[in-house]
Amino acid sequence: MPSNEQTRLLSGENAQYYQQGLNDRPNAGSELAKAGRSASIGALGGSSSLGSFHFKSAPNVQGLPKSYSVSADGSPSYLTPTQMGRQELYQQVPFTAVFGLQKRERLVSQAFASYAAELDVKDQKGLSDAEKDSRRSQASLIILDELEFDANVVTTPLVFAIIVAAASQFLVGYNTGVMNAPEKVVFPGHSTGAWSLAVAAFAVGGPFGAFVGGKMADKRGRRGALLIDTWTFLAGGILQTFAWDMYTIIIARFVIGFASGYSSVLVPVYLGELAPPTLRGMLGTLTQFALVTGILVADLLAFPFATERGWRVLFAVTVVVAGVQLICAPFLLESPRWLLGRDPNSLKARYIIKKLRGLRHDHEVETEVGLFVMGGAAQRQEDASTTVVLREMWNHSRLRVLLLSSLMLQAAQQLSGINAVFYYSTAFFDGVIDNPLLGTTIVGAVNVLATYAALLLMDRVGRKTLILWSSGGMLLACVVIVLSLLDYFGHIMALVAVNVYVCFFEIGLGPIPWLIVAEMFEAKYVAVAMSVSSQLNWACNFIIGLIFPYMNNYLGPYSFVPFAVVLLITFIFTWTVLPETQGTTPGELAAEMTRRNSMSVVYEANTDNAGAIDLEWRKAMEQLRQEEEAQMQAGTYDYGFKPIEQQAAPSV
Repeated sequence: MPSNEQTRLLSGENAQYYQQGLNDRPNAGSELAKAGRSASIGALGGSSSLGSFHFKSAPNVQGLPKSYSVSADGSPSYLTPTQMGRQELYQQVPFTAVFGLQKRERLVSQAFASYAAELDVKDQKGLSDAEKDSRRSQASLIILDELEFDANVVTTPLVFAIIVAAASQFLVGYNTGVMNAPEKVVFPGHSTGAWSLAVAAFAVGGPFGAFVGGKMADKRGRRGALLIDTWTFLAGGILQTFAWDMYTIIIARFVIGFASGYSSVLVPVYLGELAPPTLRGMLGTLTQFALVTGILVADLLAFPFATERGWRVLFAVTVVVAGVQLICAPFLLESPRWLLGRDPNSLKARYIIKKLRGLRHDHEVETEVGLFVMGGAAQRQEDASTTVVLREMWNHSRLRVLLLSSLMLQAAQQLSGINAVFYYSTAFFDGVIDNPLLGTTIVGAVNVLATYAALLLMDRVGRKTLILWSSGGMLLACVVIVLSLLDYFGHIMALVAVNVYVCFFEIGLGPIPWLIVAEMFEAKYVAVAMSVSSQLNWACNFIIGLIFPYMNNYLGPYSFVPFAVVLLITFIFTWTVLPETQGTTPGELAAEMTRRNSMSVVYEANTDNAGAIDLEWRKAMEQLRQEEEAQMQAGTYDYGFKPIEQQAAPSV
């Protein structure tokens, strides 16, 4: 154990002296860590299941050595090994909800459980090898169970916030597919160019929305930005529903595309910052299902409403969903990470964390606040522009390969022609099968089922392997489509091949280009890599939306040949260049944790005054809740549209 003097230096009342001392006397921190290092062997005792010691670790934060964690006010914080493991998750799992991220979450949890169990075993004297193996296994399972407990704690406020936010992704999917069926009944007599421009305008607005969405999320808060996005969907939906000509449709599609690009950037970040790390992958899966379900619903509603009298009802669904979102706006909570980034002492952030996590005591909330602060510090690129970060990534050989691979896969995802299917499958099936709309709906349903199949495969098969199967399967499907249209097979085979094509897309080229960004880059690079990837993806999306009708008209049965060429190039690139990107192994992660946490100190946490502090904190939380309710009743509550006042930096 550290000496009494060392423990006194680390108490809350001496935190300022301790931190100043580290800045003034650099050796003080290392001397303190050295004195406590022998005690850190066996630090697993801090687990609620294994003992009473407390373990502490942190990333490299200015003013503190790597061995120390801090509270939001800058004072040292006391972490049990389980809390330390949760801190590892906060640092290494990006603050974004991405389909397939569950693998990364489990790897980090398993790695820390193994690392902490190894520390515990090393401190045990006189045990045989068999006894050490038994203790190591038991300790690892206990820690892993405690770390994964988050996955079973889903509070009502979190559920409502998820539903309201996921509705935006539903609208992205719905508006991806809604133009597929009604081409012949919306202002009959329009040219091919006018309709293709209306479809492609969706992808023109997308990159602008993605760019603005990121800026507004930082400036107005995640909640405020999400409400602005909902209003944009509502405006675009109204304009499209009451359009008086094709030019109005084109403008409306641009507005809705803007909102969709905005949503594609904002919703994963918002949900990732609300949810604990162990739920971010699950929420990414939820948003992906919301998107593909939106496409399917658009196909199903086309049966009764893709008519000369009903097409406006088809477009009005966007208005209805956006209106319901606005009605449910009070359920949207602001991101605690954003609030803490502006003010580490934010009372509102603590109130929201309490609601989201279902916590009751202030020391529990303060621990969670510390995790947010440390996770944010670990993942932040300080004062670096996108250009600077990209240059840094380009100059690192491993990151350069991942960046090139990511951009290549983003381009391949769209240029492989998947949105030619979701935008124009009804026109494509016209003359191929008896009921083109039925064929489109079957494709939409298969897309949902294939998304579920992809979820099952993501944890079992390497990323490179899935891309090879995906691009290879889509390539063969394209060949069958062309041969079917040339009458080498029955035309029904074209429908079967299109569905096979969609299935192979969903297991690889669909989710993995995004997953590589979130999973393989260091957390501090994720935001920039996501931004660049999103811009390229939308640009390629626009190209396909604009030119496929002409390809279909001029190439006829050979319209899928260009897609086959792209898929062949993708297969060759994946085979020869793309590294296996399934992720770091638990052993490699554990070794990295050992290196980073080699100077760790064990403490006894002082909770003598917890009861009195908790009472004061609960009074403050109740006061904040009453103030918000009073503002709602008086009509003065900020629903996200008031400018954020600039707050002074907290005094140190």
